[in-house]
Amino acid sequence: MEYSFFDFLRLIGSLGLFLYGMKTMSEGLQKIAGDRMRSILSAMTSNRFMGVLTGLLITALIQSSSATTVMVVSFVNAGLLSLAQSISVIMGANIGTTLTAWVISFFGFAVDISAFAIPLIGLAIPFFFSSKSKRRSIGELILGFSFLFMGLAFLKDSVPDIKSSPEVLEFLTTYSDMGFASVLIFFFVGAILTLIVQSSSATVAITLIMSSKGWIPFELAVAMVLGENLGTTITANIAAISGNVQAKRAAFSHFIFNIFGVLWMLAVISPFTKMVSGLAEGMTGFSPEGLQGFVNSHPELVSSAGEDNALAEQYIAYQTSVSYGLSLFHTIYNIINVTVMIWFVNVYVKIVSTVIKNKKTGEEEEFQLKYISAGMLSTSELSLLQAKKEIELFSVRMTRMFGMSRDLMNEKPDSEAFNKLYSRIQKYEQISDNMELEIARYLNNISDGRLSFEGKMRVNAMMTETTEIESIGDSCYSLARAIQRKNTEHIEFNDYINEHIQAMLNLASKALDNMNVILAKNNIDEADINKTYNIEMELNNYRNMLRSANMDNINSKKYEYKAGIHFMDIISECEKLGDYVVNVIDAVREKRSIKK
Repeated sequence: MEYSFFDFLRLIGSLGLFLYGMKTMSEGLQKIAGDRMRSILSAMTSNRFMGVLTGLLITALIQSSSATTVMVVSFVNAGLLSLAQSISVIMGANIGTTLTAWVISFFGFAVDISAFAIPLIGLAIPFFFSSKSKRRSIGELILGFSFLFMGLAFLKDSVPDIKSSPEVLEFLTTYSDMGFASVLIFFFVGAILTLIVQSSSATVAITLIMSSKGWIPFELAVAMVLGENLGTTITANIAAISGNVQAKRAAFSHFIFNIFGVLWMLAVISPFTKMVSGLAEGMTGFSPEGLQGFVNSHPELVSSAGEDNALAEQYIAYQTSVSYGLSLFHTIYNIINVTVMIWFVNVYVKIVSTVIKNKKTGEEEEFQLKYISAGMLSTSELSLLQAKKEIELFSVRMTRMFGMSRDLMNEKPDSEAFNKLYSRIQKYEQISDNMELEIARYLNNISDGRLSFEGKMRVNAMMTETTEIESIGDSCYSLARAIQRKNTEHIEFNDYINEHIQAMLNLASKALDNMNVILAKNNIDEADINKTYNIEMELNNYRNMLRSANMDNINSKKYEYKAGIHFMDIISECEKLGDYVVNVIDAVREKRSIKK
């Protein structure tokens, strides 16, 4: 076989260039339209038809159904989409991904787009020197488009042809004459190939090249495309491994949706293939089922297709017919599948809810990260939403921790209830440290991705929010320790001290509640922000007033010196907590000021 290891590396490199081009083009598109995609998905209604349309548009835009399904799983995990909504969006993604096959069919076979690839790169380069991030994103889009078709052209040239490697054809022929068993074999080949490459678009491109070179008959190429539809569901399921129950259900619904589609299609694959072949023949004048016979009759054409003669033109026409046929199959199959299955969205919800049951969660699981995980990220721009939701939850948990510290004041010293509550506060302190590290790590991972300048600025602001919320947790723990120290020294607070401590705690509680309201909002108004600053001013003034009166009260025997020390410790911690709240709000304000 005249196919060296170097040739094999060229093949892998060509595939890598194709995948990199698709990834770069997809990320460029996401940066250009990321906020709009966020708005579309976040504003989803329970209308299943709108869900399908949304999935279709998003996938057609970012050119990757895997990216869409991972994103949808992430949104379900973050509570931004319901399970029923996610299923309809995933259905639409299955139709949207067929656009890639059409783009390759029109440009990759009918037109030699690779000839324009280098000029397009030249066109893209000036955009990278622009000061505006949106223009740089347009440059990425053009560059990715160029790399995608350069990779496709190299891929076509790198696969061994029939003339130089008859062993390959003989190997394929061994498994192509077994009737329906061959269909099943090539179906699994397509699924496994997609699982390995992690891109159905790439494996559809490989299938188009294999079938256009006459390696496999049209019907088996159709079976491979069918397998690729199933293989692409694995990506979302991998992403959902460390997600919550709803995320696992969303990913599993994608799998069973495609499984049901595969079952009915395998039952009618022969007549369906003939119907699609007839449509392709009507478009091109050549039947895709006739390519393999034509190649077997004229094997020399595979390595000399560029020659200007009638047979070469006929060969190219057959190739175009095959690419149109596979694109037609991919599109018609997914449209029919969605048209039928869209009426059973609620049935899918029941099936996945039955198979993947809710865990009986104890108190400990409550403290785990809820919206983000160590698994696969969704797209960088859209991952910011998950981080935002987790920061909101972090803030709510620290508010709960403050409530525990406050309750500690009312527990009898050295009682079982006091010790239990104090241990719980200590546990929350450890949890707050872990949450800060995990959220910060997640934000760093997002920042390492291809993120727009505005996105990076938002990440920096969210880092500040996370750090300051953790400091609120430290302050709550310091408050609890101040109360414990007071109890250890058997200090009793009189009504005057208790009254002022409760007033200070009330102000701190108001500051925390207002912070939670602001973090949960998408559009923050100045009234909310000013309310925080006003509460902080009250905390400062109250602390200063009590500090000034403290020595006078001790001297006048209103309370003991030691009681005054512990009193001031608690008051200072409340004021310090208010400072951390202001720092969080300042970060929110900075994030709001970033131009989108």
